[in-house]
Amino acid sequence: MKIAVVCANGKAGRLIVDEAMKRGHEVTAVVRGENKSNAPRVIKKDILDLKAGDLAGFDAVVDAFGAWTPDTLPMHSTSLKALCDALSGTDTRLLVVGGAGSLYVNPEHTLQLYQTPDFPDAFKPLAMAQAKALGELRKRDDVKWTFVSPAADFQADGERTGKYILAGEELTVNSKGESVISYADYAAAMVDEAEKGNHIQQRISVVKE
Repeated sequence: MKIAVVCANGKAGRLIVDEAMKRGHEVTAVVRGENKSNAPRVIKKDILDLKAGDLAGFDAVVDAFGAWTPDTLPMHSTSLKALCDALSGTDTRLLVVGGAGSLYVNPEHTLQLYQTPDFPDAFKPLAMAQAKALGELRKRDDVKWTFVSPAADFQADGERTGKYILAGEELTVNSKGESVISYADYAAAMVDEAEKGNHIQQRISVVKE
């Protein structure tokens, strides 16, 4: 497969690059500046400037964009719109590195994790921005998108076990009652989804077994 990883210099992006390369895929990093990932091919361009021609020919594009400051949080929506516009009407799949804050905590899907009393205030702006971007993504029937949410405890330096539970829209815990996953296992799940393409125009989530 030909896979492009947008914002490949980030922690998640670099691990997704490595996971895809280990499996023999042809991987291209999309970065603004110097390529710090291990991808041998590079597109040097800002995410907001990507056009259809830049992403033509890829089987899958992974959006690993992340923003945390108040002035950049709206870019979760604007950057995702730019990617959707570039991929509109094509067979290239768009896989989005999402967040856990927008996962539902009730069967009726009326209450999201970030709306619960114990959700940390410090992370609410990020969760709200990602939830907004997901809501806008749901309206795009012209793009073969999949939004992949990690578990609530997303561990940057956790080990790669290669084992995870594939879940849906609701916050899911493992047999130990934990909602946790490492970036490395998340990367494995993301590349699995890129290979299989089983959840087009759906949000899925992953948690460590």
